[in-house]
Amino acid sequence: MLTNEEKKELLGLARTTIESYLEKGIIHKYIPSDPVLNEKCGAFVTLHKQGNLRGCIGLIEGNVPLFETIIEMAIEAATNDPRFEPVKLSELKDIDLEISVLFPKRRVKSIDEIELGRHGVLVRRGYAGGVFLPQVATETGWSKEEFMENLCSGKAGLAPDAYKDPKTEIYVFEAEVFGEKEHG
Repeated sequence: MLTNEEKKELLGLARTTIESYLEKGIIHKYIPSDPVLNEKCGAFVTLHKQGNLRGCIGLIEGNVPLFETIIEMAIEAATNDPRFEPVKLSELKDIDLEISVLFPKRRVKSIDEIELGRHGVLVRRGYAGGVFLPQVATETGWSKEEFMENLCSGKAGLAPDAYKDPKTEIYVFEAEVFGEKEHG
């Protein structure tokens, strides 16, 4: 669990990184003040504009320190989410940032082990894969079956019922989710 100070520091780092990158094309130099921010773990950076998704990119598993993942994913979410045009510096003032720090994933045998709103889910079959963060279930109000169908078809490019096939791998993970609305 991250402290409020660590959450504020990561949110500030994400915003400063995006501003610096959009304005000057440079990556913000940063040295963490807290050793926790050097821990290796996955993370997503999500951008919302007036309540609507504006970008979201992340890594399920971290192989670099958390602060480096936040820097990289902040830039990616703002400039390289294929669903959206890159964010313009002029619209950044209207964007709220949210960070999801991920705990290690574990494989499950069936969707009965999934707790909507608590677990994020990763499906994988061959080279295809997709992920929904835990908050997707809460935001959409989908049933577990709708959640899995949308994950398989919309994110992983699989058949909607691919999650029922034993060849499809299903993993769950938990995340600590926080945003500027609470900590800004």
